[in-house]
Amino acid sequence: MKRFERTRLLRAIAGLALAGLAMPAMADGSRAYVPLGSADSIAVIDTDSYQISGQAQEVVNSHGADLTPDGRFLVAGSLTPRESGKTPSKPAGVSADEHAAHHGGGGDTTASSSTQGTLYLIDTASKEIVRQFDVPGPVHHVLVTADGRYAVSTHPMGSGISVVSLESGELVANLATGPAPNYMVESPQDRSLYVSNSGNGTISEIDPENWFVRKNMRLDGSPEHMVLDSDRGRLYVNDAAGGQAVALDLESGDVVAEYPVGTKPHGIDLSADRGTLYAISQGDDRLVAVNLADGAIRERELAPAPYHLAINPADEKLLVSSREQPQLWVVDQRTLDILETVPLAGIGHQIAIEAAAE
Repeated sequence: MKRFERTRLLRAIAGLALAGLAMPAMADGSRAYVPLGSADSIAVIDTDSYQISGQAQEVVNSHGADLTPDGRFLVAGSLTPRESGKTPSKPAGVSADEHAAHHGGGGDTTASSSTQGTLYLIDTASKEIVRQFDVPGPVHHVLVTADGRYAVSTHPMGSGISVVSLESGELVANLATGPAPNYMVESPQDRSLYVSNSGNGTISEIDPENWFVRKNMRLDGSPEHMVLDSDRGRLYVNDAAGGQAVALDLESGDVVAEYPVGTKPHGIDLSADRGTLYAISQGDDRLVAVNLADGAIRERELAPAPYHLAINPADEKLLVSSREQPQLWVVDQRTLDILETVPLAGIGHQIAIEAAAE
């Protein structure tokens, strides 16, 4: 084994151990990472200039991605299944022997299926894949837990989520939540996870210590993307079938407010002060801003087909991808004006943002 290859892998493994400590971000600027689906890459956007600064390649059909708390690694999933028993292609710069010795998987994750899925661990400095993990099925969205220990994936074909240890690579849990699980958020207070199951109109609450479903809360409709206001105990959910966003009280499990969004709502996020809810209507080409104090709604046309949405905490600008065009809009929260249009190499999906170090 070449010395530089061994050193590189050891550094990657050491970085994983540090990720579990939930260190503050090490970046000297803010960056957004945008999976590009069938373009098989992830765009890296410098959000100081809102220009493309690089890309991670050979990330097959990724729709979901999230950063480790220290910003050193991006975890991305593939929505393309692989035949069970086939090892993922080795990362660039890692020898075949090293790949075989350190390939994650942790047991038989494919006993009940002829296919399995892939998670990629990407070094944000080099933008290269340093490790791959087997998961039980194609991956839609991804969440890295706030302590940096686990990568959680939704598996729309498997009616549940999987949990992978980022340090060992082992599959530590594979939970059934409901048909067509879509999105996840995590409570900063007790680390509970909430999973939207778009196939049966429920939200599952997950115990992160023992990895089981504590309860299911019914919304009806088709819940997809979500954002959590943990201080108020409210979960805001876009209902794709009902054309609205709803507020779910987490203590009672009841829907306590409904906000009209438009046809095929998708992306959703909250302002930093938790006073404004932003939501997307794909079908009506609209960006909607809801004042949560009085329910007043502002909106603007955003065409074609606005899709995923995330707020950059560094400057509080809205980042919105298009479902029909390879581009990303940068939008002013206050005026809803388009400030920049960033060309992409493919359709943008779940946006992960790395904030600058303070």
